[in-house]
Amino acid sequence: MPAFHELAREALPALTPSNYRVTSPATWNYNCIAWAVDVTDAWWWPVPGRYWPADIPREESRATFLAVFANLGYSPCATADLEVGVEKIALYAVGEKPTHAARQLASGAWTSKLGPSIDIEHTSPEALAGGVYGELAAVLSRKAAM
Repeated sequence: MPAFHELAREALPALTPSNYRVTSPATWNYNCIAWAVDVTDAWWWPVPGRYWPADIPREESRATFLAVFANLGYSPCATADLEVGVEKIALYAVGEKPTHAARQLASGAWTSKLGPSIDIEHTSPEALAGGVYGELAAVLSRKAAM
């Protein structure tokens, strides 16, 4: 069986063996949007049958995803760099359609849930850009809970 990196080469061209590591096995219990907000028991997406906040329109647009994160206290910020006492999320999109989200860890590394596949830790938001997830559309931050 080919290594994950070999399978992901076309889908995630910036991901290399030196800029990520697998951190958990595949599961359908949650997806990247849920994982970005540290939820592991729901699949968040604005389609019927999936969790979506009741007060946010069920549409696949950058504005609605930003509204979901805003409801959780996140707002746009200028940098993906680590800031002590700040939690950050990276939102990816193809055009105006969101495709993925990642969360920054306390170490400064980033973590992502790859659809129903594995969770990974990666060195930067850019490690997932340029493939099926499109481009980094926004970096959001909020004060970390103490």
